[in-house]
Amino acid sequence: MACSVSDSPSLKDLPKVATDLKSQLEAFNPSCLRDVDTNEKIVLPSAEDVAKEKLHSALLHDVEQFQTSSLKKTDTVEKIVLPNAIDVATEKTQKSLFDGIEKFDSSMLKHTETQEKNPLPDKDAIEAEKEKNKFLNGIENFDPTKLKHTETCEKNPLPTKDIIEQEKTA
Repeated sequence: MACSVSDSPSLKDLPKVATDLKSQLEAFNPSCLRDVDTNEKIVLPSAEDVAKEKLHSALLHDVEQFQTSSLKKTDTVEKIVLPNAIDVATEKTQKSLFDGIEKFDSSMLKHTETQEKNPLPDKDAIEAEKEKNKFLNGIENFDPTKLKHTETCEKNPLPTKDIIEQEKTA
């Protein structure tokens, strides 16, 4: 596509540039710029990535080009496993039990009155148990350090000769 002169905008349609910017642009010296080497960085895929992509594209190509006419015709054989005698017997007993439950006539039951029993003990039993617990706690929690020290003096008076003589004669 070549631009013709008639397609270019006229001078009055062009944007106006500020005078100070225009003077800076005119005074620009390209020799003041530094030389820089440009490094183009293009990241190439690794050999592993290329191998994976080739394998994937080959697989897709093979799937697209697959011929179903190359398949062999096979017949499917369905095997039905019949239950043995034990399984049949257990199923029959379960079915008879379920039938008995479903057909049960609840009108043949006798009417009963339920009596609620209070399993709690009466006041006398509670008081007796409290007394027993208090007694046991007194024994278990007895502190022997609160006892006073005493010395035991055994008094076993021997009988005198007169008492022995009286017992012999009697």
